[in-house]
Order: sequence, then C-alpha cells, then structure tokens
Amino acid sequence: MKQLALAMIIGGALTPSVHPQSVQAQSMWERLDRGVEIVRECAGDIAQHCKGVTPGDGRIKACMLSHLKDMSTACLTTLAGPRPEILSDGQNAVYKRVDMYRLRYIEIFLADIDPTTKSLVAACYGTYAIPDIPKDRDTAPQAQVAALNMDDIAKTYGVLAASLNGPKLSIADWWEIDIGKTRQFGGMAFPHTAQLNLTGTANVNDVKPYQPQTIARKSAINWNKGRTVMVLDDPDGNVWIMKGFQLGLEPKMSYEDFMAAGPAIFKKLPPGWKARIVTLAQDNLEIPEGGIATILSDEFFNVYDKTGPGMSNYKP
Repeated sequence: MKQLALAMIIGGALTPSVHPQSVQAQSMWERLDRGVEIVRECAGDIAQHCKGVTPGDGRIKACMLSHLKDMSTACLTTLAGPRPEILSDGQNAVYKRVDMYRLRYIEIFLADIDPTTKSLVAACYGTYAIPDIPKDRDTAPQAQVAALNMDDIAKTYGVLAASLNGPKLSIADWWEIDIGKTRQFGGMAFPHTAQLNLTGTANVNDVKPYQPQTIARKSAINWNKGRTVMVLDDPDGNVWIMKGFQLGLEPKMSYEDFMAAGPAIFKKLPPGWKARIVTLAQDNLEIPEGGIATILSDEFFNVYDKTGPGMSNYKP
C-alpha cells in the first residue's frame, strides 16, 4: 500500500477497544457508486456536481468528495449516517511528553464525514503514544505493520477510509502529546493523538505533495538548538521544517543518505520553492496558535511543519 505523504501528530487514552460502527455510510456509498440505488436525498447533488461521471471504481465517490462543501445537508447526512464513535476519541485526553528523536513510528488515520461541519476529518492514532517505548526505539515492528489491512480496519470502525502513515523516523526531539482513547489495529493497539482536516479525499495517502493541511492538536513539538535539519522555503516566505522522515515498508534510502544528497534530491518542487539544510541557531519550539497546526508533505512523503508566527518561536 502506498504510504502517507504527511507526517502528523498528537492526542489519546490507554485501554484498547474495538467497537464496530454501523456500516450504513459505507454501504450507501457503495450502492451509490455502483449505480444500483441512487439515494433519494443525493439524486440532485449527483445530477448537479457529477453529471457525466460513470458509476464504478469509486468514480462517484471521488466526485462527491471533491464537492463535499457543495452537497446538500440532506445528502450529506444520509451518506454520513451516525457520527462515527471514533471522532470522539480525543475527549478526556491525557498529556504526555515523549522523547521522539530517531523514534520509528506509524500513524493510522480513520476518515469520515462529520455531518455537523460538512467536512472530511480523520482521527489520528500514533504508536509513539504507547505507554512504554522499546529500548530499540521501534514502536512499529515491520512484521506487525506489514500485516495491517486498511480495508478491514475501515470496516471494523465503520468509516469511509483507513490510511497508513509511515513507518516514519522522527526528526523532532520531543513531542507533547494529548493521548486519547486506545484502539486495536490488527495485532497492534495505540491511542488517538490528533484530528486531521481533509480536502477532496478520504485517504490521506492521496493528499498532494506540497499542499498545506491543517490538523487539530494542542501539543507542543521541539527541535533542539544545534540540530541539523532539512527545511523548505515556499514563495510566500514560509519556512517548513522536517518533522518525520518516510521510511515506508520498503525503504528506498536511509535518512543519512537523504541528508547527504542534500537539496539536489528534490525533483518536483513547485515553482518558487527551494530546499536547504540548516543547523538550528536556537530551539524551534512549536505551539500551534488556536490548537491548529499547518503541515505538508514532500514528494517522498516526508512530513514538515510550518514555522514562524502562529506556529513556532523561530523561523530557520
């Protein structure tokens, strides 16, 4: 399975639980896409926004997701069904600071429609938030991660999609995490840590590189003074600092090789963007203003956080 372009973070509790949701939302999506039954409340939305789109292979679903903000409340509510239980997994979260540097981890995102906001959101669960970090700093053993089935996980929790982010290697030195409810994923159990806002896709692996996304988290993240990191400069003067290096299930290069290659390794930077390697002159302490962080991924699925006003005390 293609891995995630985005590395994210934060939130959760600690008793594994699996409470299968009603699969009403998925079954309606499937019936809609096959053209077997056009749900009455969505007929007008499909005619207006997806005219000419042939049912099958997820085409109707993709079209409607791209027009989510334009859909009628009746259609959206019908497709969404009951609000998934997992969207409340960040409630009553418990704070914890985690030593993250060179920690190997994965995240799983459970995405669905929040009918109250007419938006796609994804609950994030991270292995970095487990109670005991192994001595080898690998919270995502390869065999266990390879055995995860995202389709089965999505069905278990009754959501539109489940996506895998990673395995990744943390470049930041420490994260402060709001640890929410722990869920079971195959042979692994780890807690809720954040909620990602999505646009146009329920699968976070389909998010486009270099396209900023927002994620709801109150936690702080720090890169220590003297740490050498990769940063990206965009045409608007923003600086993005690497937070997580993409290892993936089939690693193509090590972090050391990536850094040795330097900025020349980037081949798909948008016009006006540039990459550079910097040694931090001071700590880069990130505390997202209003509890909303802005992140993006590069063409290698490494994840970066925005720096400067509203995000951190320092712009490298």
